[in-house]
Amino acid sequence: MKAFLRSFFFLLFIFPLNLLAQDPLPSWNEGATKQSIIDFVKAVTTEGSADFVPIPERIAIFDNDGTLWSEQPLYFQFLFAVDQVKVLAPKHPEWKTKEPFKSVLAGSMKGALAGGEKSLLAIMMATHAGMTTDVFNASVKEWIESAQHPKFKKLYTECVFQPMLEVLTYLRANGFKTFIVSGGDIDFMRVWAERVYGIPPEQIVGTKMKLKYQVVDGVPSLLRTPALSLLDDKEGKPVGIHEHIGRIPIAAFGNSDGDFQMLEYTTSASGKRLGLIVHHDDADREFAYDRQSKIGTLNKGLDEGPKRGWIIISMKNDWKKIFSFE
Repeated sequence: MKAFLRSFFFLLFIFPLNLLAQDPLPSWNEGATKQSIIDFVKAVTTEGSADFVPIPERIAIFDNDGTLWSEQPLYFQFLFAVDQVKVLAPKHPEWKTKEPFKSVLAGSMKGALAGGEKSLLAIMMATHAGMTTDVFNASVKEWIESAQHPKFKKLYTECVFQPMLEVLTYLRANGFKTFIVSGGDIDFMRVWAERVYGIPPEQIVGTKMKLKYQVVDGVPSLLRTPALSLLDDKEGKPVGIHEHIGRIPIAAFGNSDGDFQMLEYTTSASGKRLGLIVHHDDADREFAYDRQSKIGTLNKGLDEGPKRGWIIISMKNDWKKIFSFE
């Protein structure tokens, strides 16, 4: 009888505690969203299941800005570009009187962006082209190791979403290969993504500058020219996925209408599929924005996503914590 009671209490108390300790997504609140991720992984990894997917085909893709880390008040890469204008200004005295650089140097972001896409493109090309990949990578590394988010006063690489880091780890533990598919510059992300997300350079799909091979003083290098070979946003994302990955993913995570075609491409294929959209609805812990925002606009995705079976992740309701530093 005593042996039976010991076994009973072990099952009643110890076994559930062990299950709790093995929770693969501890920063997620219990509920339908969290369970949908777990159910999907179980379905595609259980041999004999009608939804079983062989390991080589277990591809999951993630947008970066707004999906894996914050993107407000401005895209972090653009904030890098703004800081680079200040660094490069001594070599360009004409910028003191030339927009949008004049406004950037004066600290007026409103003035810098007044010219719309033309101004944005001018800033990006001035700070992202005309240099070798080694020089560009070094400037990104220096910036990412010291620049801080204006609201959180943390390094930008600390402003990553803890629940999404757990998803990345969980998927990889179950045979998935995880890719970033982002509108951001591919080289900008490659500098730090492996350290922060565990995603190596060869598993990053992003916007690409046209490169030119050159040999200077006997040393070969790649020059970043002021032209794009791929704009990896909206319709460009499926193109980038096909060119870089060569397989249609079975799971896609995004946060804005810029990710719509990526999710559509992923979830329209045959077999078990998973599409999720991170909805920024927590103004207290992060930011709250969607339809009217110029950064990370989420309009079409909110309306059509649920109709297509995509899951809308509520940061406010689905995540126990957003950042590891909370």
